[in-house]
Amino acid sequence: MIYTTRLKELREDNDLKQKDIAKILGIDQQYYSQYERGINELPIRHLIKLCIYYGVSADYILGLPKNLKYIERN
Repeated sequence: MIYTTRLKELREDNDLKQKDIAKILGIDQQYYSQYERGINELPIRHLIKLCIYYGVSADYILGLPKNLKYIERN
């Protein structure tokens, strides 16, 4: 799962609109929409705010597996 999908799922699971999250991040709704659509990458400062707001880890939002040592390295 890519983080754009996780962002949308977290927002919808909390019955929030894009404008609600945009306000928390201090940006316009249109700009937040671009995060969910993968047009703009999510900055770390916004990732941190969202982790705190939703009470989840960055690994969760980013969709990283629980045990990273088993990820194949190229």
